[in-house]
Amino acid sequence: MRTAMPRNANWTREELIVAYNLYCKLPFGRLHNRNPEIISLANLIGRTPSAVAWKLSNFAHLDPSLQSRGIVGATHGSRRDKEIWDEFAQDWERLSFESERLLAQMEGKPIEQATNIDVSDLPPGMERETIIRTRVNQGFFRSTVLAAYSSKCCITGLGNPEMLNASHIVPWSIDIKNRVNPRNGLCLNALHDRAFDRGLLTITPDYTVKLSKSINGLQDGEAILNLFLRYDGQKVALPDKFLPDTRFIEYHNQHIFRE
Repeated sequence: MRTAMPRNANWTREELIVAYNLYCKLPFGRLHNRNPEIISLANLIGRTPSAVAWKLSNFAHLDPSLQSRGIVGATHGSRRDKEIWDEFAQDWERLSFESERLLAQMEGKPIEQATNIDVSDLPPGMERETIIRTRVNQGFFRSTVLAAYSSKCCITGLGNPEMLNASHIVPWSIDIKNRVNPRNGLCLNALHDRAFDRGLLTITPDYTVKLSKSINGLQDGEAILNLFLRYDGQKVALPDKFLPDTRFIEYHNQHIFRE
């Protein structure tokens, strides 16, 4: 825990980065000073929970997904808040890892311990560091996407995190720049994640479920009816933050979805 900062002391770049990390990982409705995660970060950086909650609300003010719903957040953010927002948007891969590294450093823990990733199967050397970075970023992406959807599948509403995936709209292997961008993610249950990944269903640019003809043709199966056909043409539940980018959705429609 750091010594408490003087009232109204300017936020450092490092403090803003870890605050943005927490903004990404919390549902919008939990950005308040009673949240244990906000209290924990406040203790870590020597700020009050109210100061941290206010800073997260500053970030919310910059979020176009919230603006489109008429939610403005706190309106007195600083120029540096926007700089951090833009810096993440331009390089999610680097900034997400840096934010996790800074948090681990502040906690006095190795990053793999702070982020709860298993490294027991990894070899020593540069390959190990590369895999650790990848796993840390995958964990950040999952946490951010699930938080945006309040840990509920956007198609079915299933709310068991153990059965949910943070699904890439444009696959991880294809778009390196947007691997960790939460606007390239959907929260899907494991079954519909598999179907989405295989192109058996997609989400249209107006956020509607569309099934492949290979599923639509299977009219005789009760499981197909209950698990897939009932959702065809249905609007998905949209996230509180990080609305899926229609550019990524159009890519999935054109290059992965099997008409």
